[in-house]
Amino acid sequence: MEILNYLSSNLKQYIISLNLKEIEDKLEEIRLRSNKNLILKTIDNELILNYTTTQKDILETLEKITESSIYTYENQISNGFITLKGGHRVGIVGNGVISEGKIINISYISGMNIRIAKEIKGCSNFILKEIYDKGFFQNTLIVGAPGSGKTTLLRDIIRQVSNGNLYNKGLNVGVVDERNEIAAMYKGIEQTDLGIRTDVISNIPKTLGIKILIRSMAPQVIAVDEIGGENDSKMINYAMCSGAKGLFSAHGNSILDISENPEISQLIKSKIIERIIILNPKVKEKLSGLFYLDKEKREYIKCI
Repeated sequence: MEILNYLSSNLKQYIISLNLKEIEDKLEEIRLRSNKNLILKTIDNELILNYTTTQKDILETLEKITESSIYTYENQISNGFITLKGGHRVGIVGNGVISEGKIINISYISGMNIRIAKEIKGCSNFILKEIYDKGFFQNTLIVGAPGSGKTTLLRDIIRQVSNGNLYNKGLNVGVVDERNEIAAMYKGIEQTDLGIRTDVISNIPKTLGIKILIRSMAPQVIAVDEIGGENDSKMINYAMCSGAKGLFSAHGNSILDISENPEISQLIKSKIIERIIILNPKVKEKLSGLFYLDKEKREYIKCI
C-alpha cells in the first residue's frame, strides 16, 4: 500500500510484518494516537493492534507527509488536515494556536487519522436514472452519516454528469470543494476523476466559491459537499436563480435529521431540492422524490 510510505519507519515495518493483505482493499483508516494502541479501521471491522504509537512515530510521520517542510503545509495543518498524493487525507489534532479568533497552527500534535482514499467508479449507476427527469438533471441532496459513503457517491455522480451518461449528454459541472475532499487537489492536480467537463475551486468558503464559479465558469450544475452552514440556503437559491442545477450532500440519517437544520429545511420547503437520497436509513418517511439507498446491497427504495 502506497500509504505505508508516509508512516514512520517503525510503524511501516510493524504493519508490513502483520501481512494483512486480506484486508488491504477494505482498509479505510489508520489511527495514530500518542502513547495509545495503533488502530486500523476497515469497512466492517476495527483492529486494535499490539503496538503503542509514540510521539516519535507521530513526528516522523508528520515530517514525511509534509515532505520535511511543515511551513509549506501550515495552512492545511491549521484547517486540521493534509491532503496527500492519491487523495488520501490526514486529520491532525493537538494544541491549537489561536490568533484573532482563528486557528493559525496546531502545535504538539498528539494524533492523526489517515483516511485511505477510494474511488468506486460506477457506484451511482443504480440511482442515476432517478435524478433525471425527461433528460433534465434535478437538484439532488445526498444524506448520510459520516462514513456512509456520501462523498464517494457524490464524486461518481459528478463524474457521470460531467462525462455524460444514458440519460443526458455531459454538462459543465462546477465543484466548490471547501475542505478539499471531493477532488482532493494535490499541488493543483485532481486526485479523483470528476469528469472532463468539471471545474474545481478548493479551500474556499462555499458562499464565495459559488459566486466565483457562476461568474467565471458558467456551470450547468454546481456540486457542494456538506451543506447546512449559515447562509448556505441563500447562496444555493442564488445559484439556482442563475440557471444552474445543484448537487449537494449533508450529514444525517433521516428527513427528520436534516429538517432540524434551518438552512436545509428552507431548501426543502421552498422545493429547491427535487431529489433526496438517504444512505442506509433507519427510519422511512413518505415524501415525493425521496430515495433510500443501501450502499451495501447496491439497491434503492423509491418512496412515493
